[in-house]
Amino acid sequence: MGTLAVFKKEMRLYFASPVAFVVFIIFLIISGYFFYSLLLYFSLISMQASMNPAFATGLNVTDGILRPLFANMSVILLFMMPLLTMRLFAEERKQGTLELLLTYPLRDGEVLLGKFLAATALVALLLFATGIYPLLLALWSEPEVYPILTGYLGLLLLGMTFISLGLLFSSLTENQIVAAALAFGALLLFWIIGWAATLAEGDWALLFRHLSLPEHLSSFTRGVLETKDMLYYLGLTGFFLFATLKSLEVRRWKG
Repeated sequence: MGTLAVFKKEMRLYFASPVAFVVFIIFLIISGYFFYSLLLYFSLISMQASMNPAFATGLNVTDGILRPLFANMSVILLFMMPLLTMRLFAEERKQGTLELLLTYPLRDGEVLLGKFLAATALVALLLFATGIYPLLLALWSEPEVYPILTGYLGLLLLGMTFISLGLLFSSLTENQIVAAALAFGALLLFWIIGWAATLAEGDWALLFRHLSLPEHLSSFTRGVLETKDMLYYLGLTGFFLFATLKSLEVRRWKG
C-alpha cells in the first residue's frame, strides 16, 4: 500500500509540473523526425530497388526503418531520463520533505519502489505513444511483429536502467541540476565504454563490450531475446536501486 501511495503521488507531481510534458514533446518530436527521415530514405532505396533488383537484397522495413529507429530512440532516452529522475529525491531533500517522508510509517524500500515504478510507468507511456510508427508502417507494408515487441521490451529495460541510476544520484544531492549532470555523465560513460573495446585486446575488450549499454540492446532490436542481455539490464537496475536504498538508509541514520 505504501508503494502505491508513493506511486500515485509521483504520477500526480509529474503531470502537475511541465517536466513530463516537455520530455514527452521533445521525445516525440525528435523520434518523429527520425522516423520520417528513415521512412523517406527507405522509400528512396525501394524505388531504386524496383529499377535494379540488386538493391533489393536484404531490404525490409525491420532492418531499414525499425532497428535504426529503436537505436535512435535509445539515444534520446539517454538525454531525457536524467530530466525525469533529477527531482525524485533531490527536490525533497532541498525542501526538507524527504526527512518528513522517511518518518512516515513507510519503509525506505516502499518509497524507493514507488518512485521507481512511477518513472518507469512514464517511460512506458512515452514508448507506447511511439507505437504509432509501426502502425503507420503496417498500412503499406508487413513489418515483423516479434522484433517490434522485443525492441520495445529492450527500450523499456534500458529506460529502467537509466531511471535506477538517476534515482541514485538524485538521492545523493539536493541540487537537481547536479543530480541530472551526474546521472547523464555516468550514463554517457556506460554508453561509450564499448568504444574502448576497439583499442583493447582479450578479456579487456570483452569486459568493455559487456559493460556497454547499447551493446545489449542490439539483440532486442533484431527480435532475439538473449538471457544475458536481459540479466545485464535487470542486474544493473537492481544494483543501482540497492545502492539508492543504502543511501536512503544512511540518511535516515544521520537523522
